[in-house]
Amino acid sequence: MAKTDIESRRVGVLLGGLSAEREVSLESGAGVLRALTERGHDCVAIDWAPGTSLPVLLAEQRVDVVWNALHGTYGEDGAVQGLCACMGIACTGSGILASALAMDKIASKRIFETTGVLTPPWQVVAPSDEPEDAASAVLTHWELPLVVKPANEGSSVGVTIVREREQLGAAVSLARKHHGPTLVERYIAGAELCVGIVADAVLGSLEIRPKQGFYDYAAKYQRDDTEYLIPPPLPEDAVTSSEEVSLRAYHALGCSGYARVDVRVDESGIPYVLEVNTLPGMTSHSLLPKIAAHAGMDYASLCERILALAI
Repeated sequence: MAKTDIESRRVGVLLGGLSAEREVSLESGAGVLRALTERGHDCVAIDWAPGTSLPVLLAEQRVDVVWNALHGTYGEDGAVQGLCACMGIACTGSGILASALAMDKIASKRIFETTGVLTPPWQVVAPSDEPEDAASAVLTHWELPLVVKPANEGSSVGVTIVREREQLGAAVSLARKHHGPTLVERYIAGAELCVGIVADAVLGSLEIRPKQGFYDYAAKYQRDDTEYLIPPPLPEDAVTSSEEVSLRAYHALGCSGYARVDVRVDESGIPYVLEVNTLPGMTSHSLLPKIAAHAGMDYASLCERILALAI
């Protein structure tokens, strides 16, 4: 029997990378590589490590398509997408512009606001201010609690929920250690939802309930006590409106292939889009595979579906 177009392509599973999320990417990529190999695809791992040249690695492996399992800076922000386009290599996930917009929280929030996608009120912290001066300036306009985060990181890297005045200076200092300007955002009390999108359609959603604090890096990848509730135990109209606004946010940024949208639903059931993740994690703790499994799509099938959507 002749191989299909997908089966005949040599797949480079791109993992590792140079961002703060390298370890997560290595785990995501290992899972994808194993799943695709078991399904009979011609796959090779491409570990983009510090000190290596990604164009050289891609050329040496002579891949037809990149399954992009990178996370964070360079992998998720349009840089790798542009490189693949220049080299004539298909790549999973969104294209150059959508990837860049989604990774840049300032740009994405501006687009959300102009397209009617509700997002928490926000402002940029003046970069010239000392952390304590920035904290004082913020508190003249904001009430606690609030969220402080870097504009160009993922996986909650550098994010702090500030509940006490004394925490604010340290939160600004932490955010400034990472990529992009520092944002302050109004904290939305309520439920945290994640909406999975595959092939430009909502696959499903889940509610996250971390045991301690908020859904930070440790809760996402290191702890085993976070609850994932599928479907979300919220009123049907709140879930429906969350999924609808997530798809609108996805389209507003011009995304394609697949994504995960993070939403906060306030106590009255109104959803606020936090961000669109164009390369969501594919680890054992990750949310999109959990949503896919509830929808009847196992992990390997999800990997193959994403591969088939490569642009």
